Amino acid sequence: MKSVLETGRLTLVPFAKDLALLHDTFTNPFVREYLWDDETISPEQTSDILDTNLQAFDNESWGLWKILLKKDRAYVGFAGLWIFFEETQPQLLYGLLPESTGRGYATEAAAAVVDYAFDQLGFSYLTASFDTPHIASRRVCQNLDMEEMNTTRINGKLTTFYRIEKKVVRQ
Repeated sequence: MKSVLETGRLTLVPFAKDLALLHDTFTNPFVREYLWDDETISPEQTSDILDTNLQAFDNESWGLWKILLKKDRAYVGFAGLWIFFEETQPQLLYGLLPESTGRGYATEAAAAVVDYAFDQLGFSYLTASFDTPHIASRRVCQNLDMEEMNTTRINGKLTTFYRIEKKVVRQ
């Protein structure tokens, strides 16, 4: 089942057959600078990602969600869970269009994904990584109360890792 996530200002809807929208997002210069190391990916690569996304939702109940504003259903970016670096558990991932930054949408959407990962998927922890110079991603991780784990060089670029543990409430 593909879950729709709701926050105070946002609705997160699983990406489905939105190839043009996802490709436009991935190739936006602002988004691709850190997400794709400033490379422009092909429509075929985006199509493969979309196919993988649909399979991930069908098989694992996670993937990438479109972030829509509740007030007018405007698309502002994406958030979700994705496998990186040959890890077995997906990481938190998010990206906003440049005109939508600075309003707290990334933190709000990412928090919804974190809650979903803990409450619906049963994850005990979640990680996020980003190119070390990307200050906005660092800020989102800090706003989520994630803890910095380490910084390492991957494919010639410094990559910083953050982690959050599921908080266990004792009765």
